[in-house]
Amino acid sequence: MTIIQVSDSPKPVGHYSHAIVSNGLVFTSGILPIRIKTAEKLPIESSMEEQMAVVFDNLKQVLAEAGSSIDKVVKATVYIADGDNWGIVNQLYADFFGNHRPARSIIPVKELHFGYKIELEAVAEL
Repeated sequence: MTIIQVSDSPKPVGHYSHAIVSNGLVFTSGILPIRIKTAEKLPIESSMEEQMAVVFDNLKQVLAEAGSSIDKVVKATVYIADGDNWGIVNQLYADFFGNHRPARSIIPVKELHFGYKIELEAVAEL
């Protein structure tokens, strides 16, 4: 098992790693719209598009640090704070992954940490 911490980024404030590599797979922690390299928090009023752009950028960085990439994601779990955003989340997700179609769950929840609209976790192959 290998702990993944994105280079030149602040350590997570909670008791977790950016990801863990185990048995040829990368397991990411939940990724919020907080810029991984600077810990800059996006304003909670920012749009779903803005929040997802940061989440996807963070995902790319975590996977790259682990030796993987978005085209190797096998499963994604997406938590959204408002089920009414399902359509835009689906479209932005499709735009991000393109022809690659990992297994996915979108789970509406009452609220997310810091009042954000989205959180994503993924499992990818190396």
